[in-house]
Amino acid sequence: MNRRKFIQNTAITGIGISAGMAALACAKTSEEKKTNTEKLTISGSFPLVIATWDVKEATAKAWEVMQKGGSSLDAIEQGCMVEEANADGQSVGIGGLPDRDGNVTLDACIMNPEGDYGAVVYLQNILHPISVARKVMEETPHVLLAGKGAEQFALEIGFEKVNLLTENSKKAWEAWKITSQYQPIINIENHDTIGMLAIDQKGNISGGCTTSGLAYKMAGRVGDSPIIGSGLFVDNEVGAATATGLGEEVLKTVGSFLIVELMRQGKSPQEACEEAINRIVKKSGERIKDFQVGYIAVNKQGQTGAYSIQKGFVYTVYQNEENKKHIPEYYMKS
Repeated sequence: MNRRKFIQNTAITGIGISAGMAALACAKTSEEKKTNTEKLTISGSFPLVIATWDVKEATAKAWEVMQKGGSSLDAIEQGCMVEEANADGQSVGIGGLPDRDGNVTLDACIMNPEGDYGAVVYLQNILHPISVARKVMEETPHVLLAGKGAEQFALEIGFEKVNLLTENSKKAWEAWKITSQYQPIINIENHDTIGMLAIDQKGNISGGCTTSGLAYKMAGRVGDSPIIGSGLFVDNEVGAATATGLGEEVLKTVGSFLIVELMRQGKSPQEACEEAINRIVKKSGERIKDFQVGYIAVNKQGQTGAYSIQKGFVYTVYQNEENKKHIPEYYMKS
């Protein structure tokens, strides 16, 4: 073998060895990443429930469902149902403050770990819109039903017709009619839209959102709560987010989807919530002093985050046998 061929063969062999070593290193790194991800997922303390506002009875119900082996989807439905049946709360379910015509109209949506989605908007006379939303997801070819069509569907599959306007909410509406001044109420009763996210013992994520919407809204108004990507978004590979507050502002920034995508890019749930609020702040200018928006989020590893525009927003987390209210940071410090 002459000198030139020897050098060529040596170079080729060296390239082959280097390529092989690089491939091995790449495979090892990939395997390590996979192992680390698995460790992170397994290390999360599941089940876990996080919800907007101080709703310990709702989070306790959801956690109980999963602790007994139930799915995150079952937990979301049953947890949200607790608040929908709470007649003392005037922003969710029965007893919700009506629109300016005196009609209580409900919006809700739900998402499962597979990314399926179901929702109802402007639903009247039905106590549990979160359950109707799940039926839309599982038993129809559609993802969203509205108004009379949603009510008809609910009645046809066995839901009962219920008068949702309680005496207290009726009196509040009649008092409002004297002046008929329309202005979003910041942190109404510290209990606005209920958004809930859950991770079950298998590490699967689901979410739900339910509300009676803005008090004394125009007839037909629908906010962000039942709209996928705005009031709620779930990606079982990444995490989930949900919103509360003035829905019009959440809709304009597709806030929950934004948070999940930011987490996909590597941000923590806290960082993602803060960025989503900052997007609203930048677009709203001086108007931000007049309304509230709050976000909560959870990632696949069980890390949580929350942030709002105004002071007063709180959220509840049930994890590690502890059901606790938390007060997050907020944007408007003065």
